[in-house]
Amino acid sequence: MKNLTHSAIAALMIGLSSFAQAQELPSHLDKVLEKGQLAVCTTGDYKPYSFLQGDGEYEGIDIELARSLAQSLGVKVQWVPTTWKTLLPDMVADKCDIAMGGISVTLERQKHAFFSTTLDVDGKIPLARCEDVSRYQTIEQINQPSVRVIEPAGGTNEAFARAFLPLAQLTFHDNKTIFQELLDKRADVMITEASEALYQQKRMPGLCAINPTRYLQYGEKAYLLPRGDVVWKSYVDQWLHLSKATGAYQKTVSQWLAVPEQ
Repeated sequence: MKNLTHSAIAALMIGLSSFAQAQELPSHLDKVLEKGQLAVCTTGDYKPYSFLQGDGEYEGIDIELARSLAQSLGVKVQWVPTTWKTLLPDMVADKCDIAMGGISVTLERQKHAFFSTTLDVDGKIPLARCEDVSRYQTIEQINQPSVRVIEPAGGTNEAFARAFLPLAQLTFHDNKTIFQELLDKRADVMITEASEALYQQKRMPGLCAINPTRYLQYGEKAYLLPRGDVVWKSYVDQWLHLSKATGAYQKTVSQWLAVPEQ
């Protein structure tokens, strides 16, 4: 300490003071327990992770896991509808305690929020009509003016298309019915995560996930959390660790990925 200048000491004390003040702020863990309610942002348009049914109820892998997280806290779930465009702004605006529903880890999102520990590795691959599998094996084949690429707006699929497929015809569509657009030949290919492509391949005959283990872009999925709330992140991470250690996480995932929608 004797080698530090007065200004350095002052800066250190200010930093420690700011850290101490930050630690004194209520954690979302305290807020959730006090309210008896876990606010979960979810898009409701991404099978098999989060899907809003016609009766107003949600279903999917992360919907079941959200209920498990709430049960571990002894609270109820409050669903907060969002979109891929508003997901991050809603988190920054403190509209939810956690965002769930097949969310990809990106550095841009990391600038504004925390992520839980990684759920799974899930890279991007093409999804197309089975008759066209040989035509869309690579980025070079897809990045052509004649190829009609279709994506939901506002998420990492759009970002991928804009970054790597600038020559292709890019259009946008509701993620709930986008797959029918491919079958009806109003679009040619969609870039999405391998898990979604494989799930849609099961439920919609005629669609094929192309090279599901050879990603066009590496990716991971995790839950989005408020930035700076280390206490809350630690709780979510520990709950997730125990869910995986006991097999509860794998059981939920396998139930959804093993059985196609009827």
